[in-house]
Amino acid sequence: MARNRRGGRGTVETVTAPVDGGLAELVPDRERPRAWTLLIDGAPQSHVDLDDPAHLSFAYQRILGHVADLVAPAHRPLRVLHLGGGAFTLARYVAATRPRSTQQVVEVDSALVHLVREHLPPDPQARIKVRSADARAGLGKVPDGWADLVIADVFGGARTPAHLTSAEFLTEVRRVLAPDGCYAANLADGPPLAHLRGQIATAASLFGHLALAADPTVLRGRRFGNAVLLASDRELPVPELTRRIAGDPHPGRVEHGRALRDFTGGAAVVTDANAKPSPPPPAGTFS
Repeated sequence: MARNRRGGRGTVETVTAPVDGGLAELVPDRERPRAWTLLIDGAPQSHVDLDDPAHLSFAYQRILGHVADLVAPAHRPLRVLHLGGGAFTLARYVAATRPRSTQQVVEVDSALVHLVREHLPPDPQARIKVRSADARAGLGKVPDGWADLVIADVFGGARTPAHLTSAEFLTEVRRVLAPDGCYAANLADGPPLAHLRGQIATAASLFGHLALAADPTVLRGRRFGNAVLLASDRELPVPELTRRIAGDPHPGRVEHGRALRDFTGGAAVVTDANAKPSPPPPAGTFS
């Protein structure tokens, strides 16, 4: 079903539909003629501009866009695995900024995939394959060393499922990465940041190089928010990433090296045996 909403371009429709993960809404952007925000049960999931797929509205998505820009020389096609699809925002971004890239999207919510394809269809020329499957099950079907970049952005009920937080999960991620590939995960946490610290410790047990990018208030444990964790077996482009993130509309900060180890504070590695979902956002976070 749909309901009307009046914005800067006249009366437009907000599309609402039940999906496997709850109630999905596609809300039109009042400032951009063919842009939409996807929400599920009121929690913002993605923003897509069909006229300008290189436009990234959410701060954490801009960070992931910077990572996609820097993971390889400019214009070189990438092989990217997206765990969690949403509205395919990052897949559209890579297709627009790195033509001829080959991408796989694994999204467990098949009803959401159908909704997005119907109302926000991707460019038919983009090499984007979408598979409706659990992220970890889909990961298990990707060949060894296939991906230049793995992006994990998986939330169910605004929480990352427990089985996508463990060392066993990251072992599979490492398996599918090329030797110089990069893993980028969108994580959500708030004070006392126990989940975030555990995810850093877990990644550090498997990868040689790590970095963490987020709003400084999130890193200081003052509010709930998103942080992007990067992990690789090669040196990460920290100086350029730091410069770009500092210049974003909502500037962020990048931690790495000793500062990141200190931030982790001796947190234990997460395993399948003790994994928990990420914490729920506090009431009113998305109001």
